[in-house]
Amino acid sequence: MEHDFLIIGGGIAGVSAAARLAPLGRVLLVEGEENLAYHASGRSAALYAPHYGNAAVVALSQASGEYFQASGTLAPRGLMFVDGPGQRARFETHLHDFELEELSLDQARAMVPILNPETVAYAGHTTRTWDIDTDLLIQNFAREARAQGAQIRTAAPVTRITRDRAGWAVTAGGQVHTARLIVNAAGAWADQIAALAGVAPIGLQPCRRSMARLPAPGGHDVSGWPMVIGGNEDWYMKPDAGAVIVSPADADPMEPHDAFADDMVLAEGLARYEAMVTAPVTRMLANWAGLRTFAPDRAPVIGHDPQAPGFFWLAGQGGYGFQSAPAACQLAADLIAGRAPALPPETIAALAPDRLR
Repeated sequence: MEHDFLIIGGGIAGVSAAARLAPLGRVLLVEGEENLAYHASGRSAALYAPHYGNAAVVALSQASGEYFQASGTLAPRGLMFVDGPGQRARFETHLHDFELEELSLDQARAMVPILNPETVAYAGHTTRTWDIDTDLLIQNFAREARAQGAQIRTAAPVTRITRDRAGWAVTAGGQVHTARLIVNAAGAWADQIAALAGVAPIGLQPCRRSMARLPAPGGHDVSGWPMVIGGNEDWYMKPDAGAVIVSPADADPMEPHDAFADDMVLAEGLARYEAMVTAPVTRMLANWAGLRTFAPDRAPVIGHDPQAPGFFWLAGQGGYGFQSAPAACQLAADLIAGRAPALPPETIAALAPDRLR
């Protein structure tokens, strides 16, 4: 075999896996686009919120904390939930789940002056949420992978996968590469890659998430504002380089493609945001969308395929790929190396592909 490990996909999952697998053998990563992190990983809200997600996601995110704190990729941001009159029970759920401190309306408006006192009845805040420098994180993992001998090829879409007794032959970018193990980190295309390899898909569903970039509301300095999420989790706002990004928090099922925002979906989300603030949306600087890919139970899929030896899943991260990547790639490397992972057995089982067979 030319390579020990062939990783398909150059987003955060694939690049971090390359860094962790390089000490174990010869690694080749292939990415169909011209650049790494082109699709979902290049369009992320880039937040480390270790309490956000289901139990498996939270376990991975919290296990990633030590790496993040030492990586130089985090900057303080904070997180605020706001909700309207009559929504006390829902608000208290957010207080508990995200370990928020309840704020008075005056305290909340001191942090985010555009909150509408007529529609915002409840607010809670935590400082235990950080911005992630996603480009730096990707480059750190890529440098680490290359320094340990991993090869990374972009503009190399996978068009054919075959298998014999020795291992896999993968045609990517017009060249054939052989490897004893495939790591499927293809994001929205992960089920398609599986089918190409003759492996049964596991029901991964790409879902669109749209974003609009707006000028700083009312000319405010937004640099110190927290990320703000509506109580129904159907919009959020986050400061970004002197402007703000607002998302309708959509999750519309899509086929894998180079995603773009839907004007009506954006308009509806911006209207939900406007209802909770005093600064109307007058113009948009830019908009975009990405595909967040989920397994049926909304937990990532990390592990050997039980029906296809030599085929390893690292997919289904949803919108949590960056904040869970350090622990996810370590788990992948441990499982591939046959080492005992640091994560508890119940978390490993909740992530294993065989739960979906």
